[in-house]
Amino acid sequence: MRVSKLMFTGIILLFYNFCNSQNSVKNSDFWNHVRFGGGIGLGFTNNGFNGSISPSAIYQFNDQLATGTSLNFNYSKFNDNKFLAYGGSVLSLYNPIPQLQLSTEYEQLRINRTIATSTNSISDNYWLPAFFIGAGYSTRNITVGLRYDLLFNEQKSIYANALMPFVRVYF
Repeated sequence: MRVSKLMFTGIILLFYNFCNSQNSVKNSDFWNHVRFGGGIGLGFTNNGFNGSISPSAIYQFNDQLATGTSLNFNYSKFNDNKFLAYGGSVLSLYNPIPQLQLSTEYEQLRINRTIATSTNSISDNYWLPAFFIGAGYSTRNITVGLRYDLLFNEQKSIYANALMPFVRVYF
């Protein structure tokens, strides 16, 4: 009976030690690889306003590869025209050399817009997908470059054209 109590105590201690070892370095190390960033924008004209915010977080696997998500919110009002876009994106960043960043990003936005004409208002409400490929110059936490929307639709897109500049900042 004494041997079985010792074995039982030994198994409990072994199990306890195993469970504690699972909660140590691996969980706390995750947040050491997460970087936060995003963008913010404000624009004012005589009869209009534009504001946007897009917080983002990426997981840095190593010096070359990162992936993450972003939330997007944009509101504009020009005269009687109103525009609201919100959604999110998933992105991947690859640095073959420290100064060059290649990227892919899939973005899905919900678009709500009202265009006022002289006789009435036209409302539109739809989902807009975008798939960007890009390249940029990186220095420390900042990347400046160009990206191209492979799914660009001139009638529905909120962007002026398929090719657009970007600035990424991650800390």
